[in-house]
Amino acid sequence: MHFRSVLESSNDSRGFQVTAEDLNAPLGTGKPKRRRFTIPALVPRVVASALAACVLIFALWALLVDDPFGGEPVAIAPVQSRTPAASKAEQPPAAQAKASSAQAGSAAPEKAPRPGAKTVTIIDGLSGKRQDVTVGDAPQSAGTRGGVDERLVESSPQGAIPVVGPDGARAADVYARPVKGVPAGPRVAIMVGGLGVSAVATGEALAKLPAAVTLGFTPYGQDLARLVSRARGEGREIVLQVPMEPFDYPDNDAGPQTLLTSLSPEQNLDRLHWAMSRFAGYVGIANYMGARFTAAEPALGPVMRDAGKRGLIYLDDGTSARSVTSQIAGAANMPFAKANIVLDAVPTP
Repeated sequence: MHFRSVLESSNDSRGFQVTAEDLNAPLGTGKPKRRRFTIPALVPRVVASALAACVLIFALWALLVDDPFGGEPVAIAPVQSRTPAASKAEQPPAAQAKASSAQAGSAAPEKAPRPGAKTVTIIDGLSGKRQDVTVGDAPQSAGTRGGVDERLVESSPQGAIPVVGPDGARAADVYARPVKGVPAGPRVAIMVGGLGVSAVATGEALAKLPAAVTLGFTPYGQDLARLVSRARGEGREIVLQVPMEPFDYPDNDAGPQTLLTSLSPEQNLDRLHWAMSRFAGYVGIANYMGARFTAAEPALGPVMRDAGKRGLIYLDDGTSARSVTSQIAGAANMPFAKANIVLDAVPTP
């Protein structure tokens, strides 16, 4: 008992009182336990409620807000209303006199139109450039300044394209090169194609080739209207070369807006009208490449029939033995010609 009382009253080296229970207890069991960090049970409920509120707001916005573009980017530009300029009647007499004199001075260099002449505006669908061409009341021949007969032009979504005139006039006749003293024997017709893409090469062809040689222009180039007008002004006959699908397309590509066998007739006609609108004054169309396309009657038929209804001829360049152009032209009663000799099939210097 005396020994127990001594132990109960004894202290350890740090000054803490030590009891018998402390001496008999296992080591390490008396340490205070650390409190672990726990997430209050209320936090997940708050997060779930916030997410549910966001979903509800988005659903209400989709139902109530009219957004026909479905979230696509939309550009909004302010439109400012401008007050119209004062008319001549509202301007003082002195201002009217100054304006009239200024207009007269600026218009002095322009030549007065011929009596009975009319002006047709041709819009280049590729560049948007406008060109005013003066035409007379009577049909103009191919050698008359390269003018365009307004009776043979109609508007389309692609631009101005050929059409048969109200009096039955056709581009194949009006724009044909006039021939005098036609011999009774065999004749030779030569067409040089691929013009228009290079202004330099086209200029050399116009300078060196005789006027009797027919020129084929592709619908590509920056100055087609001027070059064609120059050629027709020199008495040359013009043919539009329409890009058509070759067998190795797209490795061998005829160019933008190529007519393809994989497209619908409506799509190919839209591309045909695009090519037709590049310039005016041609007697007909010809294939530019197109070995695969000219061999497919379902694709080629609507194109040739549309050209025939517009008063144009069709010229097959003779490069494909599989072409069915002659059969389609015969069934459609369309003016048709086919080359039987290809000059410079392998270009030589």
